[in-house]
Amino acid sequence: MKLRPETESDYAAIATVVTQAFGQANEAQLIDRIRSSDRYCPSLALVAEQEGAIVGHILFSYVDLVGEESRSILSLAPVAVQPAVQKQGIGSALVQAGLTVADSLGEALIVVLGHPQFYPRFGFKPSVEYAIESPFPVPDAAFMVKPLQHFHVAYRGRVVYPSAFNDV
Repeated sequence: MKLRPETESDYAAIATVVTQAFGQANEAQLIDRIRSSDRYCPSLALVAEQEGAIVGHILFSYVDLVGEESRSILSLAPVAVQPAVQKQGIGSALVQAGLTVADSLGEALIVVLGHPQFYPRFGFKPSVEYAIESPFPVPDAAFMVKPLQHFHVAYRGRVVYPSAFNDV
């Protein structure tokens, strides 16, 4: 398996993988909207390839953390693996690779709305433990944060997603 940043020529294959993984096109449309926004970070949009075919994708993009100050932080959304090859470590490899890239770029914090059984293995913890509020009415265990090397306790407040996330 090869992990690498996405390229424009990958977009159609990524949309297919994401749509198959989620059983609907909403998340693929979200990716398109993020790519068209100022919140897109190409080095944090990764694909997993097997035998030249894209089988997985992950996207980290910028959202706001609004507290005493407003700060840009990363959101992990979405991560998708082609159904035929799920549960083989591809999603985990994508998450780990993305965390490594984000840390190397000097990012401080990543938020994710996801499965509380999956993300803690990468160091994600409920956001409430860091005084970070979800913008959605979800269980505390489902909205998580991963502090990176440049994290500071001043990172607290309410997460605000940009308009690209509307209609998900």
